[in-house]
Amino acid sequence: MHKIVSKAVLSPNVTRMDVEAARIAQIRQPGQFVIVHRDGAAERIPLTIADADAQAGTITLVIQAVGKSTKELVALEPGQTIADISGPLGKPTELISSGRALCIGGGVGTAVVHPIAQGLKRQGVSVLSIIGGRSKEWVIFENELRALGEVQVCTDDGSYGRKGFVTDAARDALTAGGIDIVYAVGPVPMMRAVANLTRPFGVHTIVSLNPVMVDGTGMCGGCRVEVGGQTLFACVDGPEFDGHKVDYELLMDRLTTYREFEQESSRRCDDHTCRIGLS
Repeated sequence: MHKIVSKAVLSPNVTRMDVEAARIAQIRQPGQFVIVHRDGAAERIPLTIADADAQAGTITLVIQAVGKSTKELVALEPGQTIADISGPLGKPTELISSGRALCIGGGVGTAVVHPIAQGLKRQGVSVLSIIGGRSKEWVIFENELRALGEVQVCTDDGSYGRKGFVTDAARDALTAGGIDIVYAVGPVPMMRAVANLTRPFGVHTIVSLNPVMVDGTGMCGGCRVEVGGQTLFACVDGPEFDGHKVDYELLMDRLTTYREFEQESSRRCDDHTCRIGLS
């Protein structure tokens, strides 16, 4: 059992939880994730390890509550427990050892960018982070990233930072030169747009993919993606891949496979239902 130590709402549907998981906290590396299983009847959910405190024995999970399982998970309160957390899973991030890196985070993807920026900072790499959200209230992990390097914030409505998309600011940074690598995490259309932007500049671009994942071992095949014409599995071959080689159309198609079932399940998960069995 993994006790929830603290909980905070980061944006309207995004929650941060610090959870006891001592062994994972000691060995996790940037880019790796865990699979969280709330209890016997719950779905297994893959979540990036957004941060960790090896001394306290805790890991930070950032959860976007969009369906029944994630709504039930964020309904847990400090002092309550999660039955199982498996990990760390996946391959660590490919970190450069010198130079300047551009980290781009969209929405909840900014939490995934954070451990990458941490790893780069430890390597002595200069980090520029460009993060975005629909409006100010949707921008997360800004202060944490400012502790690691320069940060530029973009909002769709201009309520905070620069008005426009993260790709607008990224284009300016790439045009100015001096960027050795780009890491992008966010909605699939955003990552595809970043990859299309960086390709003419010839800058290596790494994206973190989020296909349907069940077991985290490659056995179920649900997280298969096509990269460079090869079928790979995000849970064991990734979740990070060369952004210039990903088949984004196929990825988006597979992400919608269970959408109708997810929407129906979420519809039934009203506040009363999602609290059942959580106390």
